[in-house]
Amino acid sequence: MGLCSSGGSAPSQTQSVRYAPYLEDHHKAYLDYAAEYVEAELADGTTPYEDIADIVYEAPFFGSGYSVSSFPSLYDMFGKFVAGLDVDTLFTQILDESINNTAIDDRVSAYATDLGDDIEENAFPRFATGMRDINSVISSSFVVGKAMLESRRVKEITKYDAELRSKMLIIAHQRWDSHLTWNKEVPRDYAELMKFYFLTKIDADKHNIEMEAQDRLWAFRVLTYYRDAVSAMTGAGSTTTSQETGSGSAIGGALTGAAAGAMVGGVPGAIIGGALGLLSGIF
Repeated sequence: MGLCSSGGSAPSQTQSVRYAPYLEDHHKAYLDYAAEYVEAELADGTTPYEDIADIVYEAPFFGSGYSVSSFPSLYDMFGKFVAGLDVDTLFTQILDESINNTAIDDRVSAYATDLGDDIEENAFPRFATGMRDINSVISSSFVVGKAMLESRRVKEITKYDAELRSKMLIIAHQRWDSHLTWNKEVPRDYAELMKFYFLTKIDADKHNIEMEAQDRLWAFRVLTYYRDAVSAMTGAGSTTTSQETGSGSAIGGALTGAAAGAMVGGVPGAIIGGALGLLSGIF
């Protein structure tokens, strides 16, 4: 024996959401305006993004026609300025350039000329005059005295040369220290420049791709505006009414009315109540 349902079929319902008439009128006018705008915008075929040029970053960094691959790699720069550096050889080279150069030779030569002129114009005449006063011009003492003046000239020139070149030792050490600092900072600055380039590339590519996407999706974005216009009434004051439709609602109304009529007036009351319930279910 099969199982039977104790009641009738469940009533089906439809819901109708209504708003105040003045709201619905304004919403309809708004939808008509939005529809005209969307149709005109789509028919135009242009977008606000189509004239936005891509951000070009290669030329500002490297020059026209060049790219990052046109220059040495970061590891190459590190190997050239740091890894392959011999500090002893570098110091010897800088010291030799600082001490043995034409600038010092020219200074020593100029000093020797000035000193020789001073001896010839001042020291030697005074010496010769003194030797003449004591009648020793033709003596061996005159020759010895003149040789001593020449020896003093040579010593003064040698002393000046040594002092000048010894001062260049300090300058050579300062140049060597500056050279080491330079060799250390060049790869670091090169790395910072490359990092800045790639960060710029990421941002510029992201912007260019975004503008391209916005240009291609403009039509869908316009339709999104219309979708928002359609749903503009969401959240406004409304009332919801439920209405049972079909035979299920009519039969349910009849059975309810019949039960109420039977409780009041027996069988006649049940007949009258059922009829009223059927009519209320239909209408």
